[in-house]
This record gives sequence, C-alpha cells and structure tokens, in this order.
Amino acid sequence: MSAPRPTGDDTALDALDELVRRIDESVDELARARARAEALLAARRAGQPWLELVTEESRPLVVESISTVLSCLATAGSQWRREEAAALQREQVSINRIAALFGVTRQRISALLKENGAGPGS
Repeated sequence: MSAPRPTGDDTALDALDELVRRIDESVDELARARARAEALLAARRAGQPWLELVTEESRPLVVESISTVLSCLATAGSQWRREEAAALQREQVSINRIAALFGVTRQRISALLKENGAGPGS
C-alpha cells in the first residue's frame, strides 16, 4: 500500500517547512553570536576587565541570542513532532509504532496527538 500524496492542506509539510526556515535563521544568528563571542575572547585575552566587557557588550547579548535560538528551535521542533505524529496517524500507523519510531512511550504519542487535536481514534 502506498502512502497518500501530500495535499495542499499538509500541516506536517508546513511544520517541516517552518522548521527548516527556523534552522536557517538559527544558523545565521549563531554565526553572529559566535563572532561576538570571539571578539569578547580576544578582548579578554588582551587584558580588558570583565566589568568593561560586560558593560560594553551591545544587545542582544551573546547569551540572549543563544537563548532566543534555542527557544525558536524548540518551538518549531515541537510543532513538527506533533504534526509528524498526526500525519503518521492519518496514514493509519499505530500509536505503538509511532512511539517506537520516535523513541518515546505510547503515552507521549497520545499526549502529542491530543495537543494537536488529533487524539487516538481521530
């Protein structure tokens, strides 16, 4: 039996598309944060006091950039996982099989599907 072809209303595809966009944005943001961190390292190694480094660092701080990236990726990743589980369920894949594929418990998959409004039996 072949899987259904994606339709214009493929929310899992949309979620994966969004995840890819967020990954690309994150790579760019992390590259900027890395460059700023390297500048801080160089300044400290040149003898600049920590107080000066901290008070002169412009916003967003390196740590703020990293926190933003992690939050965005976690949100997009969670949405993708929920949509992926729902897509598998729509293809008649059992909750036990989805759990095995994801490496989590069947209870976690049930919770993901409920979060997505596609509980077991939907």
